[in-house]
Amino acid sequence: MRVYVPLTLPGLAEAHKTGELGPGPLVAYAVTPGLREWYLSDDIEELEYAALSRAALASLRLLSADPGAARRRVVVAVDVPDRTAAADPDRGLDPAAPGEVRVTGAVPLAKAAAVHVDAEEAGSDVTAAVAALAAADGGDDDAQFVVDGAEDHELLWFARQEIPNLVGTGD
Repeated sequence: MRVYVPLTLPGLAEAHKTGELGPGPLVAYAVTPGLREWYLSDDIEELEYAALSRAALASLRLLSADPGAARRRVVVAVDVPDRTAAADPDRGLDPAAPGEVRVTGAVPLAKAAAVHVDAEEAGSDVTAAVAALAAADGGDDDAQFVVDGAEDHELLWFARQEIPNLVGTGD
């Protein structure tokens, strides 16, 4: 199963240092029955893009908890055995949870299929989105518009081998 793990650049640097995403359980996003119902599509590419987008929103939430992190969303796409990723049935009805899964245990970073990261130019919109998250969660339509503005920036695709350059180690 392909899952999308939300991170920040410091989180990606830590994963690079340790060689794994973890420890588990990890919150990730995948094409689940709940996501299929929420997104109303049978096109697997669209559904995977929706899961990636959900992970990018979760990355915004991680950024709000880490004021020192560079304001760039980070999502790692990784393939895991189906038995290691499951949706939480208690969160199934939560509108914030479409596609959310828990991955048991740590995942070797070597299993990453790709890393998706905002371009530096997205920084001001991502910063504004992080600042607007709480108000958007409270139902403020203007704040939601600001949060949605971060989604106007497509995440860039990087190969796993490019992680050292992304996190500034240049190994």
